[in-house]
Amino acid sequence: MFEQMPRGSRRRFLATAAAAAGVAAVGLPRVAIAAPPRLKIGLMLPFSGTYAIHGETVADAIKLRVAELGGKLGGAEVEFVRVDDESSPPKAKDNAAKLIVKEGVDVLIGTIHSGVAEAMVQVAREEGTLTLVPNAGSNRITRALCAPNIFRTSFSNWQANQPGGPMVLDAGHRNVVLMSWNYAAGKEMMEGFRESFTAGGGTVVKEFMPDFPKDEFQPYLTEIAALKPDAVYAFYSGGGALKFIKDYAAAGLQGKIPLYGPGFLTDGVLNAAGPAAEGITTVLHYASTLDNPINKKFRADFEKTSGREVDVFAVQAYDAASLLAQGLAAVEGDIKARKALFAAMEKAEIDSPRGKFRFSRAHNPIQDFYLRRVENGEEKVLGIAAKAVEDPATGCKA
Repeated sequence: MFEQMPRGSRRRFLATAAAAAGVAAVGLPRVAIAAPPRLKIGLMLPFSGTYAIHGETVADAIKLRVAELGGKLGGAEVEFVRVDDESSPPKAKDNAAKLIVKEGVDVLIGTIHSGVAEAMVQVAREEGTLTLVPNAGSNRITRALCAPNIFRTSFSNWQANQPGGPMVLDAGHRNVVLMSWNYAAGKEMMEGFRESFTAGGGTVVKEFMPDFPKDEFQPYLTEIAALKPDAVYAFYSGGGALKFIKDYAAAGLQGKIPLYGPGFLTDGVLNAAGPAAEGITTVLHYASTLDNPINKKFRADFEKTSGREVDVFAVQAYDAASLLAQGLAAVEGDIKARKALFAAMEKAEIDSPRGKFRFSRAHNPIQDFYLRRVENGEEKVLGIAAKAVEDPATGCKA
């Protein structure tokens, strides 16, 4: 008697037998046609909640870049798998494991929320999966959590706010109120600003840090009106930024107490904010009005395909796909050629809508930051606030 084969073995045996019988029947060999290589990309992004608009923007920009490259990266056809991370740090490790272990993605791309990204990166480091961060600015990602397989195409929270101190000081302001959400990104962004602002002789009068994602700002704005600081420096993003901008204007502070911040305060919400955004001054590594051919084309193509205004979130994601394309081209699409792949990505220079940039040893962009002001509903670029800003990568041992 024959031993009973496991189900999978029986299927393989029957398939092989059937193929052999077919060959015998015609007496001719058959040539196997290899399936085209496929690249499975996991998108771990917020598709619900305060940051949902950013999640959709990142996904759309990545798909736009892949489409421009003929739907392939390094010759491999691309398949996307989406997971809504809900901007929830407690769910982050499970969501990352779902994509890396259960779905078996070759590349992981995410996310927006810094707390979620830190947990995601810890899983990616353990599994060795190539991971690209198209937004979250947590300093730790390219400092203590840096790794050969982790790349960021956005910014560090320090990097995006350190130029803010000189911006506010140069405008003649010495006494400032800080305001942000009380979570990883908010704390690090305020600290980045405080470092350069106080070093230049500025004073932080008070700091308001409501919990994420609360958007009841009126009590704080009432107190700010009573304090009468020279200016307010704030970080909010997505739906929270839109609410804050409108509440700030409704409280009668617009035009009386100048509002400053990193550019996330207005990016992605400028059209919806309307006149309430007029006069807000920010620093950021991108502005939709940058006058270069790549940006003009990107802006037109993105707005046509997505139906939304272009913003920094779209650019960072577009550049993540460009970085991945450069790396895979160098290894002819072999995602398993990790050493050569990572080396090519480390040396990459990205010709971006934001302007050309390269990567630090910790895999964080070295890039220019622009001084911007909202005028007549558009981000007017006033100049370069700081050139070739590089995060110090403190604690990175990669």
